[in-house]
Amino acid sequence: MHVIRRRGWEIPERLASPEHLFFNRRALLAASGAAALSLSPKISLAQRISDLPDPTKDLYPASRNEKYTLDRPVTDEKINTNYNNFYEFGSTKSVAKAAQALKLRPWTVKIDGMVEAPQEIGIDDLIRKMPLEERLYRHRCVEAWSMAIPWSGFPLAKLVELAKPLSSAKYVRMETFLDPSVAPAQKQSWYPWPYVEGLTIAEASNELAFLVTGAYGKPVSKVQGAPLRLAVPWKYGFKSIKSIVRFNFTDQRPKSYWEALQASEYGFWANVNPQVPHPRWSQATEEFIGRNERRPTLIFNGYAEYVADLYKGLERERLWA
Repeated sequence: MHVIRRRGWEIPERLASPEHLFFNRRALLAASGAAALSLSPKISLAQRISDLPDPTKDLYPASRNEKYTLDRPVTDEKINTNYNNFYEFGSTKSVAKAAQALKLRPWTVKIDGMVEAPQEIGIDDLIRKMPLEERLYRHRCVEAWSMAIPWSGFPLAKLVELAKPLSSAKYVRMETFLDPSVAPAQKQSWYPWPYVEGLTIAEASNELAFLVTGAYGKPVSKVQGAPLRLAVPWKYGFKSIKSIVRFNFTDQRPKSYWEALQASEYGFWANVNPQVPHPRWSQATEEFIGRNERRPTLIFNGYAEYVADLYKGLERERLWA
């Protein structure tokens, strides 16, 4: 009988570098890295995976859907990626450097709750299942500034179809990652981590609700909420959850991060209305970032024709901010 005697320096075959990386020196160096040599095999493998180029980068730039047009120029990418809220990495707009600590692979999205078949799916498999397109959307912050962004991704309605929610489900609750080792603000226990947002099934199924996987013709950046974020352009920007890991379908209205933090200022619906001021400032106008100009704020941020019907019969609800 032939006995295989393992030596201390050998590693399992499953941890060996793939052949196509071995014969591509540049890819091999990117995949391994000198620092990984001092790590254990499992840690170094995870490090190599997270440092690899985005596996879906071949899908960009996505074809533009010309149905969604703008009344203003697109905001410069450098401005958008350096003037950005991502509270997991800090409370200022200058969090781009801190956000680079976010590890994007492996990344799994859980779909559960009141659905026919709960599932977990890898982000790359999910993205390749979906019909990607580019849309030009306005983004309106409750702080009264705005941008115009070329998002790439797919309609949230497609994920709703994939989930097959039960007829009794009324809401979709979305949750972001929770990892204080990479997101320093998550160590602050007085915040209601993880970040949570919610929409009604009707809102989630509206054609404007969009799951973002890319921006500016390439995979979406870490500071913008990679690898998967929400864009709901008729709502204030705090409804645009970043780095999503879970979609939970439920019959209970979710309490969002900002509602849990300060319910007197930030409600569940958060639709844009220039006539309803924030408790501390007016919403009548907005500063268009990067252009040094102010513009009148539009009802539903200019998307009333798509979404106004969603709120008929809800006049007694706090529909604005």
